[in-house]
Amino acid sequence: MDIKRIDKSDPEYPNSLIHHLANDAPDSVTAIGNLAILNQRKLAIFCSASCPAEIISQTHDFIQKLVDARVTVIGGFHSPVERECLSILLRGAQPIILFPARSLVKLRIRPEHKEPLEKGRLVFVSFFRSHRHRSDVEMATRRNRFAAAMAEKIFIPFAAPGSKTEHFCRELIAWEKPVYTIAHEANQNLLKLGLTPVTVEQAGGLL
Repeated sequence: MDIKRIDKSDPEYPNSLIHHLANDAPDSVTAIGNLAILNQRKLAIFCSASCPAEIISQTHDFIQKLVDARVTVIGGFHSPVERECLSILLRGAQPIILFPARSLVKLRIRPEHKEPLEKGRLVFVSFFRSHRHRSDVEMATRRNRFAAAMAEKIFIPFAAPGSKTEHFCRELIAWEKPVYTIAHEANQNLLKLGLTPVTVEQAGGLL
């Protein structure tokens, strides 16, 4: 599929990027797939690389509820838990917005992405220039801010105390966006920051 470019002057450009990122909002973004998905209400997902087993189990159940409710999900799906979430989402029928922390030029479309892409329920989005083919920590951080800015609501099942993900939570709270986490004693640090506890049963009604 062709790479589509969306400039700030285009009506398809996400206004939420300008609202939340201000001067950091990219002059243009590129996309592969169904652009109509970008106009839907979206739930972003982020999670620390390490995560307690009980929270992982609850997160899997949570994601399945999102699949059943056809909730549009957005994220980079880089950490182990995030990748597991993506695997569950790909088996469903709901829309997915995937943000690689790199340019879309020369992006290899994995076999498991081809069918949802062809069916119009998957879109890749990036704001990195054409020569940025390899991701790094800084690019991943910027990618996450980009994805979060486009989402109406955010779900963070776990962020280890003192981690980059916890620091990211502080920024999201300052944006005054609804940010949710699993109602679990291991998430006391997030609850103290102001994240809203949510149960698996409530997942389908978040958007």
